[in-house]
Amino acid sequence: MYCEQSSTNWRNMEKQYKAIGEEAWKNNAEKISAELFIFTYGSLVVQLVKDYEDYAAVNKQLDKMGYNIGVRLVDDMMARTSLERCSGFSATAEVIAKIGFKLFLNVVPTVTNWSADAKEFSLILDDNPFNDFCELPPKAVADGLWYSNVLCGVLRGALEMMQMQTEVVYVRDVLRGDEVSEIRVKLVRMLDEEVPASDD
Repeated sequence: MYCEQSSTNWRNMEKQYKAIGEEAWKNNAEKISAELFIFTYGSLVVQLVKDYEDYAAVNKQLDKMGYNIGVRLVDDMMARTSLERCSGFSATAEVIAKIGFKLFLNVVPTVTNWSADAKEFSLILDDNPFNDFCELPPKAVADGLWYSNVLCGVLRGALEMMQMQTEVVYVRDVLRGDEVSEIRVKLVRMLDEEVPASDD
């Protein structure tokens, strides 16, 4: 199956991507307990806060961990869905939202807020499983902790494996009092075919 954008068939492709994500989720035999996953992630964040005692450093470490996960997850997603590499940034955004997020987190964020040059978009997460059973202390919010920042790294790593250098940041989070969680993705440049350097 090819991952290409066609202006006349865009709605059909969105439905197709969503169906592929649903099918991949149903057929994915390797599932773990959501509660185990959420509590393990929470324990990881707590340990990072204790180790670094600086929320900016914790954000950086979560991003770095996510990057290393993302460079591996994209191959897994492609193998499970038989998709080929996307031809454009907008098609890639839809695949990530409707297939990648569905396959690995069982959520489907909305792709929206495209920039005029089509090099930036937002992923709106109405439901973020990382946030379940979590409440941030006021100091963590005030000092800038982005609890689910690992997702930014995952996206950055996965997109780099698709030859797209990006900047990925959280701009809103329900744990910080916002209505929804929003991740902003900006295409910096297309990369040549090469193995990405380690993010260490």
